[in-house]
Amino acid sequence: MADYVTKNRFIYSARNLWSGFLFGLGLVAFFDEVVFHQLLHWHHFYDKSTTSIGLVSDGLFHAFSWFATVGGLFMLADLRRRHALWFTRWWGGLFFGVGIFQLYDGTIQHKVMRLHQIRYNVDIFPYDLTWNIIALVLTIIGLILITHTQRIQKLEEMVSHE
Repeated sequence: MADYVTKNRFIYSARNLWSGFLFGLGLVAFFDEVVFHQLLHWHHFYDKSTTSIGLVSDGLFHAFSWFATVGGLFMLADLRRRHALWFTRWWGGLFFGVGIFQLYDGTIQHKVMRLHQIRYNVDIFPYDLTWNIIALVLTIIGLILITHTQRIQKLEEMVSHE
C-alpha cells in the first residue's frame, strides 16, 4: 500500500500543488475581503469610483475567493479519494498561493494599477512594508516546501530506476 500511495503522490504531484495553491489563494483573498474590506472598512477592491461600484467590486472579489477556495477543496477531496494526497506539496502550494496573491496585491494592485491602497489618510509605508515582507516570507516558505518535494520525487525516481 505504501508504494501505491507514493506512486500516486508522484503521479498527482502537480494536482497537489494546484489544489494547495487555489485553496491558499482563495483563503487569503477571503481573509482580505472580510477583514480589510468589510470589518475594518479600509478599502474596497476598486476605489476609483463610487462606494456602490466599490461594493460591487468587493462582491465579485468575494465570489472569486470562494470559487478558488471551493475548487481547491474539491481537488483536495479528489486527491484523498485517489490516495494521492501529498501534504507537504499541498502545503507548499498553499503558502505559495497565499504569498503570491499578497505580493501581487501589494505591488501590482496597490502600486502599479492603484486600484486601492491598504489604508488611506495614514502613513502608508509601514503598511506596505509589512504587507510585502509577509508576502515574501510566505512565498519563500512555499517555494522551499515545493522544492523539497521535487527533490524527494527525483530521488525516488532515481532509486526506482536502479
